[in-house]
Amino acid sequence: MSQLFTPITIRGETIPNRVWVSPMCQYSSDTEDGRCRPWHLIHYGSRAQGGAGLVMVEATSVQPEGRITPWDLGFWSDDQSGSFEQVAEAIDRTGSTPAIQLAHAGRKASHTKPWEGSDFLEIGDGGWEIIGPSPVKFQDDWGTPNELTIEDIDAVVADFASAARRSVDVGMRAIELHMAHGYLGCEFLSPLSNLRQDEFGGSLRNRSRFALQAVRAVRKTIPESMPLFVRVSATEYMDDGWNIDECVQLCQWLKGEGVDLIDCSSGGNSVDQNLEPYPGYQVQFSSRIRNDTHMLTGAVGLITEPLQAEKILADEEADVVLLARELLRDPYWPLHAREVLDDDTSTWPDQYARAAGIPSIAR
Repeated sequence: MSQLFTPITIRGETIPNRVWVSPMCQYSSDTEDGRCRPWHLIHYGSRAQGGAGLVMVEATSVQPEGRITPWDLGFWSDDQSGSFEQVAEAIDRTGSTPAIQLAHAGRKASHTKPWEGSDFLEIGDGGWEIIGPSPVKFQDDWGTPNELTIEDIDAVVADFASAARRSVDVGMRAIELHMAHGYLGCEFLSPLSNLRQDEFGGSLRNRSRFALQAVRAVRKTIPESMPLFVRVSATEYMDDGWNIDECVQLCQWLKGEGVDLIDCSSGGNSVDQNLEPYPGYQVQFSSRIRNDTHMLTGAVGLITEPLQAEKILADEEADVVLLARELLRDPYWPLHAREVLDDDTSTWPDQYARAAGIPSIAR
């Protein structure tokens, strides 16, 4: 059997294979609601039915103000639980592991949908006041965030823990915290967006304090048997900005706080980043973090072919592979990949057997 379709056990959870659905925002909740809608149920259920070992629900905000758009998912209230429970059950019933990414957009909050331009939403147009570690804009035509007080930071950390508790209650079996792509956790980490002079700014340890506190609070809230992941931007592709060396040290600290796997992405914290993506361009980061910290890592970013994904695992550059756009194009990519790598169509659902060329007595 290929490594890609070998199970992996993390704490008390055995995940049936190493093809995971990367969290991808759908911007399809109702305004001010934050709940999963029929779109989400079908979207995530299809990818679970398609054979992914773990299906991760998109960035789900722990506060209303932490949404990228008014149409983002959110889990700041027990009233939202029922809709997430349905999605978790749909994923679970296929044999996949239901997971969720908890997030706060920070200074990148309050925008229109991407297909509507991703314009900054002013308060009078349905937006809200945004927050960040420092009053530094992401770009000139976006809003200036209000600098978080210590009390504000404590509240955000507590809301991460509360959202994690709700996630456990609705049947999610793994949790990822979003500390990448220029959102709040990433903003604290970067010396370009974090200009604070208190215990949350300055040194690497201070800039990492918010991420470590959020992880500590969540780890204490969830069962010991539940896997906990963190998505990082390994570098922000900027001179004097966050870099891979600092990220490796952060991951060492995260390991000490009970994080089980690092989901290795990059960029997103500066409009001036110098990035030219190519197939597998972020695998170097999962490899470096894996080798230097001896942690489990996930590789993500322009991974599209079964042999490409298998080689990443065979070369010990990552322990799992997360697919994003390729699984938007083809929810059944894992079924096709298993046929390519292992000449195996046995995992196709019986209802789809005819499409896989599996003989059937039914006519």
